Amino acid sequence: MKKILSLLILVAILFACKKVPLTDRKQFNAIPNSQLNSSSFSSYDQVIKESKLSSNTGQVDMVKNVGNRIKEAVEKYLKENDLGDATEGFQWEFNLISENTVNAWCMPGGKVAFYEGILPVCQDEAGIAVVMGHEVAHAIAKHGGERMTQALTQQLGGMALSVAMREQPEKTQALAMTAYTGVSTVGAMLPFSRLHESEADELGLKFMALAGYDPAEAPEFWKRMKAQSGGAPPEFLSTHPSSDTRVKDLNKLLPEAKKYYAKSNKATNKPIPNLSNISSSSSKEEKSETKTKMKMKIGN
Repeated sequence: MKKILSLLILVAILFACKKVPLTDRKQFNAIPNSQLNSSSFSSYDQVIKESKLSSNTGQVDMVKNVGNRIKEAVEKYLKENDLGDATEGFQWEFNLISENTVNAWCMPGGKVAFYEGILPVCQDEAGIAVVMGHEVAHAIAKHGGERMTQALTQQLGGMALSVAMREQPEKTQALAMTAYTGVSTVGAMLPFSRLHESEADELGLKFMALAGYDPAEAPEFWKRMKAQSGGAPPEFLSTHPSSDTRVKDLNKLLPEAKKYYAKSNKATNKPIPNLSNISSSSSKEEKSETKTKMKMKIGN
């Protein structure tokens, strides 16, 4: 009986092991996309319902346009390379939340949220594309499902998501938000999240290049992020690589990304409109709080 059980577990693990598109990293994801997306869509709808969406038409349109341009370029590339199933079941959505927080994230299934506070760091369309490509990469690479699989294994004994949602809905929802946003405590989850962040940087660089945005803008974005973030926590205590590490790694990846950019239909790179409205709407205390949030919240 033990041999049969061990065999079944081995088969399940092998069946759940897949490769991340473009990087070919093997990942263990035991959660079906249909269940993951359903949970994600519900969580996203709740966040949007409870948030104030931006009324700045120019900024909203720019975020949506960059998002859709990257989405279309990535889906085209995946389809042409027999990787179309990477976006199966996606219901893309791009929203700009009216909050002076330097943050952006993407839930499984293509649900993206930007916060107005990150726009001054982006500065222009290419800056938005740096962040958008990174966030879309998290969804394409199924990082949320991978994190959720690990969280269920560690905290709920490997219980199936459908069972966990039925029997322990509140705890499951909390685990889901941890998986989607990368929030964690010091321990096993942090190195795992840094791996995801580095992988999303690599994929995001290629994705923005496919969409016609100059990938050389990515290291510049992270230099601006470093300048505005103040004293960052030690890298080993963060779910994200340090800005210096990101800049160094992105510069190494630029030659390959530029090959994608050379073949792309070049995008415009207009400055983001009305940025002064964002910076002038917050007090010094709010700006200080934003810097604290910035350290840990950029990313999935």
